[in-house]
Amino acid sequence: MKNNNPLSKNFTAGELLKFAFPTLFMMVFSGLYTIVDTIFISRLVNTIALSSLNIVTPIINLLVGLGAMIATGGSAIVARKQGEGKEFEARRDFSLISLTALSLGLIISIAGLSLLEPIIYGLGADDEIAFYAKDYLSLLLLFAPASILQVIFSVFFVTAGRPRLGFILTLCAGLTNAIFDYVFMGPLQMGIHGAALATGMGYMVQTLGGIIFFASNKSGALHYVMPRFNFRVISESFSNGLSEMVGHLSSAVTTFLFNISMMKLLGSDGVAAITIIIYSQFLLSTFCIGFSMGVAPVFSYNYGSQNHEQMKRLFRICVTFILSISAIVFASAMLGGPWLCGIFAQKGSGVYKIARAGFMIVPFAFLFSGLNIFSSSLFTALSNGRLSAIISFTRSLGLLSAGILLLPLLLGIRGLWLAIPLAECGTFLIAMCFIWKKKMVYGYL
Repeated sequence: MKNNNPLSKNFTAGELLKFAFPTLFMMVFSGLYTIVDTIFISRLVNTIALSSLNIVTPIINLLVGLGAMIATGGSAIVARKQGEGKEFEARRDFSLISLTALSLGLIISIAGLSLLEPIIYGLGADDEIAFYAKDYLSLLLLFAPASILQVIFSVFFVTAGRPRLGFILTLCAGLTNAIFDYVFMGPLQMGIHGAALATGMGYMVQTLGGIIFFASNKSGALHYVMPRFNFRVISESFSNGLSEMVGHLSSAVTTFLFNISMMKLLGSDGVAAITIIIYSQFLLSTFCIGFSMGVAPVFSYNYGSQNHEQMKRLFRICVTFILSISAIVFASAMLGGPWLCGIFAQKGSGVYKIARAGFMIVPFAFLFSGLNIFSSSLFTALSNGRLSAIISFTRSLGLLSAGILLLPLLLGIRGLWLAIPLAECGTFLIAMCFIWKKKMVYGYL
């Protein structure tokens, strides 16, 4: 059975890229259809509605973070056990992880709807923004279980050796979202409520596709079996994937800090501009995020089977690819900044001018962020959730929060933009120290 597992082959550079590319493109397309939401909201509703989307983004970060924590932490366990030849145990753990994710989604949905108004005002909304934020979040919370499960399935499609299926479902979900964004906010004039409904329908495409596949994939390496409660599996999934949760919760906190700072410095136009920057940065980062997700189960499997020669080859290939794509993304962001800003906001408008100034500074972060993302993902794949969490925390909360709070006092709005590349640069130094320190423990160098 071990020889039939797609993760067990001796990957060449071409084979590894071929294996990871479906997940890479899945993440890129997921980023694109997230961007589509913001474009339609900005163009078909207004920029105040766009600001409201960023106000409720911390809740979206929480949902995606929970899904990513359980998925990446659980995937490392499942892939490692597959590498050890414990196939049935791997399937049972996967079934338990899926059930846990569904339960968490239901709890968040009920709790969020019960506390909707305090949450929105607590995130910094004024009455004008809160009007739109309540419309959006009240509907999106109904899809909270699907939001978490679609993240689970996107990761476990790779672990099951079916990354192309994950990409196809993401493509279908994105098209569903984009089509109904236009229908609901255009001809039907449903406003931001329509954007939330379209997003939820996209979640359901991936969730239902995942449930059907894993319920029927009886001849494959990974499918549903009767789960058995195992607290150790759940706690290890949570602790090992903690860096992913830290990353998304940190994004929630820093988004909140950005919103508060922008409201003080430039008002609602500033919040709309930072929304453009954050979503564009996420889109351009998906190349590195998707690749790191795509190769993570291969590292987990080879770590479980103690194949150190393969680990070294994988590491060299990955670092070369990450450095190359980081340089390309940096150049694209610097050259394409005006075009990206023009998609969201009218040229010459206040929002456009603020976002354009940000695009002169923020892209320098891409020179460092690729290796930071890969390093965090690597340590998660090697079941070292502590180091992964430290990298993620430093990158997305520790240094970034300090920059957001302190640099504007010295440099104004320019300081706010500088906080992002400086946080990535500092994290890069820390991540490289960890990589070097643990090279003998994991055998990737």
